[in-house]
Amino acid sequence: MSVTLADKASVLREKGDHPAVAALVGWKPEALADARWDREELTLTIRLEDIQGAGVAVQQAGFNFLEDVTAVDWFPATPRFQVSYHVLSHKFKERIRLRVLVDGDSPSLDTITSVWPSANYYEREIFDLFGVRFDGHPNLRRIMMPEEWPGHPLRKDYPVEGYR
Repeated sequence: MSVTLADKASVLREKGDHPAVAALVGWKPEALADARWDREELTLTIRLEDIQGAGVAVQQAGFNFLEDVTAVDWFPATPRFQVSYHVLSHKFKERIRLRVLVDGDSPSLDTITSVWPSANYYEREIFDLFGVRFDGHPNLRRIMMPEEWPGHPLRKDYPVEGYR
């Protein structure tokens, strides 16, 4: 999943006038770690510490609706987790994906509930099933599994038959 600086520069040259790319580059160019245009979809990889600000930047650029937040466990690869935010612009009739890569034994990143309140339950689901913490979340607790449930069942290293 590695990309060269030449690949990133190529996408930025082609899509530099894209409202989301322009907003992120105008706000903080180093926040944009990667940009990919594939199958008519734009995926922007955002640095871990910049997800809240990137959310504000693309929201102000016209991407007004958070459709979904999901996660992927790439175990045993590092970084291990990918958190993806699917954002829609009604104005441009277009979707983009903001992607954050998270690693560590206790993975965490900032919540975006202050930008998009609808992220509340998506972030709780990711916390419950993957164990990724969202710092600053107003009510981060399990949503699907019982509070006393050991582990996070969608992690790749979770035992198939659960802990016994």
